Amino acid sequence: MPGLTRAAYQAKIAAGEIQGDPAQAAALDALSRVEADLSSAPKPGFFRKPEGVRGAYIWGPVGRGKSMLMDLFFASAPTPSKQRLHFHVFMAHVHRLVAKWRSGDAAARRAMFGTARGDDPIPPVADMIALEGRLLCFDELQVTDIADAMILGRLFEALFARGVTLVATSNRPPWDLYKDGLNRQLFLPFIDMITSRLEVVEVPGERDYRVRRLRAAGTWFSPDDPDNRRAFDTLWQELREGEPEASSTVEVLGRREVFPRTAQGMLRVTFEEACVHPRGPEDYLAIAERFHTVFLEGVPRLRPEKRNEARRLATLIDALYEARSRLAVLAQAEPGAIYPDGEQAFEFERAASRLEEMRSEDWLAAVR
Repeated sequence: MPGLTRAAYQAKIAAGEIQGDPAQAAALDALSRVEADLSSAPKPGFFRKPEGVRGAYIWGPVGRGKSMLMDLFFASAPTPSKQRLHFHVFMAHVHRLVAKWRSGDAAARRAMFGTARGDDPIPPVADMIALEGRLLCFDELQVTDIADAMILGRLFEALFARGVTLVATSNRPPWDLYKDGLNRQLFLPFIDMITSRLEVVEVPGERDYRVRRLRAAGTWFSPDDPDNRRAFDTLWQELREGEPEASSTVEVLGRREVFPRTAQGMLRVTFEEACVHPRGPEDYLAIAERFHTVFLEGVPRLRPEKRNEARRLATLIDALYEARSRLAVLAQAEPGAIYPDGEQAFEFERAASRLEEMRSEDWLAAVR
């Protein structure tokens, strides 16, 4: 008898909601195995410590259905003690708990963590996280922040010791996490734990479901009227594949920028947030590195006195273009009419040309 995860997958195929994809078979097998292992795992008791099971690490290019498979597994997982989080939301929570431990006196520590013993925040933080969920499911596991990299090995050693099971999706294989990062040798124990404690499965292939949707819907919506706003919103909702929006933190030259609307490795941002607020090239490079798809809304026709905003928009476009990212735009006008006159208008023509290229089928088929 198939498990609930496999049955839900087959039901989606039967309903015409998805097409069966042989490249997803190994990932489906791994998730079904985790579901079965959780069902048969001994229940913790007064004299029995909780025990986790071998988890799964599902990796592959964007748009391969990894998050859809995670959704099916999480809904079917036979434990009430579970959490499904974007990895960066989880790490922000970890850093807040660490800060609370370090800044609290004995009374505050006991009130929050139930103990005040010791100076090391990892054991009490791991205790609290294990109580919040014996099964942790992470979407978009990627590590770019040195503060995250330095804590992960010890944190997950403690979590695994407390019987936590981990299932994660990522665009990278585990051995490429935090690649070329500062002090990466201190991060290697975490990679070792991933490869030994989790079943590592690739979802290969060329089929990108998001590209098909982007091609069908288009990526440039103008003018900014109710019909195009609805189409823009619909495309965002479809590409999220049911994942709720969450905030993400991007580190730029030692400071942290918080973007409130992210999902599935995508960013949704307004023109005011992206180009009216003072930002430099480093901000846009960090955005392009972090997000494979950007939804930019509310782009107006720019008057000559808006040269600074036009320059920032051009810099954002350049960063996304060089990173081979996807861009969906809700704007008042077509690319060539966004900033036709004023200082640096001639230079903006290159940005308009790149925008035209980035909406083409060839670009959408080739980007990361």
